[in-house]
Amino acid sequence: MAIKITPIGFVKNAFKEPGKGDWETLISEIVINKEFEQALDQIDGFSHIIVLYWMNRVSPTQRTVLKVHPKHDPKMPLVGVLATRSPARPNPIGIATVKLVECHSNILKVMGLDAIDETPVLDIKPHIPRYDSPAETKTAIWATR
Repeated sequence: MAIKITPIGFVKNAFKEPGKGDWETLISEIVINKEFEQALDQIDGFSHIIVLYWMNRVSPTQRTVLKVHPKHDPKMPLVGVLATRSPARPNPIGIATVKLVECHSNILKVMGLDAIDETPVLDIKPHIPRYDSPAETKTAIWATR
């Protein structure tokens, strides 16, 4: 089955290459295509949004990777790629919950987006804690290091 997805916008920020960076404090702009500007009405009523994006710099070879060391750290256990946040995955879809700093026209200014400059944005959703933050969670021990 083929799925066709068309970006609704793109990311603008200072990071031009994939790699480690200070993503938590990075300010990015998400430029939404003008035809979707009205779809942003009332988004500024939320402190955080969920951004889905396409990691377009992931190579075909990286898309076949099944196991990785989290954070590229060989001291970490080799685990299934779907148990990590690695960009190397069958469908390089990224997801991030970010702070919405401001919204002006078709531009969202956000903090904490771990996507590089010119990354295609697939969708945006408001973060609603009672739906998006389960009360009880479990995290693998290796992921907390």
